[in-house]
Amino acid sequence: MAINKDSNTYTISFAIILVIIVGGLLAAIANGLKPIQDENLVNEKKQNILNCLPGNKSITRDEAGSVFANFVKQRVILNYNGEIKENTLLDNSTELNNKDSRDAFSIDLLKEYKTIKDEKSRNYPLFICDVEGKTYYVAPVMGKGLWAAVWGFIAIDESGNSISGTVFDHKSETPGLGAEISQDFFEDQFIGKLISNEETYKSVEVNKPGNPLNDYQVDGISGGTFTSVGVEEMMSRTLVVYHKYIKNLNRS
Repeated sequence: MAINKDSNTYTISFAIILVIIVGGLLAAIANGLKPIQDENLVNEKKQNILNCLPGNKSITRDEAGSVFANFVKQRVILNYNGEIKENTLLDNSTELNNKDSRDAFSIDLLKEYKTIKDEKSRNYPLFICDVEGKTYYVAPVMGKGLWAAVWGFIAIDESGNSISGTVFDHKSETPGLGAEISQDFFEDQFIGKLISNEETYKSVEVNKPGNPLNDYQVDGISGGTFTSVGVEEMMSRTLVVYHKYIKNLNRS
């Protein structure tokens, strides 16, 4: 029996078969690419951690995977009081496990920020690094800009008193305005800024540009007030935890 190609039944059947075939192909391609995508995300996170360390700004994502363990000597998860959570102190001989909740590298800061409303109940991952014999503590931070999430990695010096480097990024801030937080001119001004007068934590302030600055202040982004406020808030809320840990470590 001849097939009537002008019938509605034929058209609908052909469309269904085509959708199934194309959908199956796309699913197979996506499934095949997922390991590569996952590896890229891991290496991007490694890159961000390394880029905030002194002298490491030029390390690329491709390079980060192979040199990460050279700089990051330990990873640990802290509670809000700056205390190490049980069984979470790992050194660089322990392979990274992005699925192990005891591995600081596995902590999804955005998920923590969005789903755990009580900041005292959140996990605080910390990366203890060595650059030319000097210890630096890299602290991830997460907050909210004008439109969506902003985040960063902050390198703190061995004393816990000052910032040694920063990397910031965003999901969808306005190009030319809030999106400028990921530019060197904004990130680099945090280097050397204080977060402590020896024992007492004091957050860095992100001020309106053009005003005189002290050792605890940086210029915000012109036209990016909400994003600048988001950067200040996420640092203020989070770095206090890491400051507790470093100070307690130095006293012991």
